[in-house]
Amino acid sequence: MSDLPLRPELVGRSAYGAPQIDVPIRLNTNENPYPPPPEMIADIAAAVAPDLNRYPDRDAHELRAALAGYLSAQTGIGLSSAQVWAANGSNEILQQILQAFGGPGRTALGFTPGYTMHELISRGTGTAFVPVPRNGLDLHADQIVAAVQEFRPDVLFLCSPNNPTGESLPLSAVEAAYDAVVATDRGIVVVDEAYGEFASVPSAVHLLHDRPRLLVTRTMSKAFAFAGARVGYVACAPSVVDALLLVRLPYHLSSLTQSAATVAVAYSDRLEEQVRQLRATRDAFVARVQELGWQCRPTDANFVLLGPFVDPAAAWQRLLAAGILVRDVGLDRWLRVTIGTDDQMAALAAELTHCTDLRETG
Repeated sequence: MSDLPLRPELVGRSAYGAPQIDVPIRLNTNENPYPPPPEMIADIAAAVAPDLNRYPDRDAHELRAALAGYLSAQTGIGLSSAQVWAANGSNEILQQILQAFGGPGRTALGFTPGYTMHELISRGTGTAFVPVPRNGLDLHADQIVAAVQEFRPDVLFLCSPNNPTGESLPLSAVEAAYDAVVATDRGIVVVDEAYGEFASVPSAVHLLHDRPRLLVTRTMSKAFAFAGARVGYVACAPSVVDALLLVRLPYHLSSLTQSAATVAVAYSDRLEEQVRQLRATRDAFVARVQELGWQCRPTDANFVLLGPFVDPAAAWQRLLAAGILVRDVGLDRWLRVTIGTDDQMAALAAELTHCTDLRETG
């Protein structure tokens, strides 16, 4: 690309993406290892509208109503469809948020390590990004407030649970962050809850009332076993949805996607059984590897940081050679492991018994 007139802030950067390698056990992209129920697939096939010669519902009214009902049932907070917006994955939601509230001359702030796409989408929309290191791998309300007061961001990103560390933020920390942003008389707060269904703390949806600058993003990729469909959404004030309408592409969400996602939402109770199973598998895996002498960071998501390794890259290669793909996220001492099926996690635990020479001691 050296001969192209690329924007300066993109020169030398790499595209986002985890390795896509065909191996027996893939535990690197935080997918749900269980497919959707067969009945759900059949209902999706039956629901697909035949009139594909027509444009889809531009504003996805039926899907937004279904998602509002789902969030209301899950949180106990009554939401209307006017408070929910949907797009092609939570990444497109984040892009639309930055198009509307970021851009040239504006700043987004996130805490690292965190979700890499927050920075990449910020840069892609011409928004300056300020990465603030966590306190080790931890993040507390006082650190968030101090960063807001110092940098006065236009967009503040908070992850709960955080990717890749796995911890959730208490609602008190989100409240403190929101108050700090409002006190600067600028900016919005985006709470990224991509793994919210796995969390043990209440959703930030509980805080939406009377907080028009608070946005809570979600995805159907994880808990709904729907990563291939690419559906994300945001809960927020109706005025925020109106702002996102200004930047969304016409007919951005296909009729196929809208129909499939609406059916999937109707199966939320069935899919919650998968979430409960994955939580149980996660906790059993953590207990097992700790018995073997390994450590796991506390996690509220469908993944866990495993270590400590003297050389995470070498450990990643060792596991790959055994047919197990995990994620090297560039952290000293740690690899990120998606929670798979019971059999997959048992296979990983067994393989770790052959990796003790790569385990950090002392």
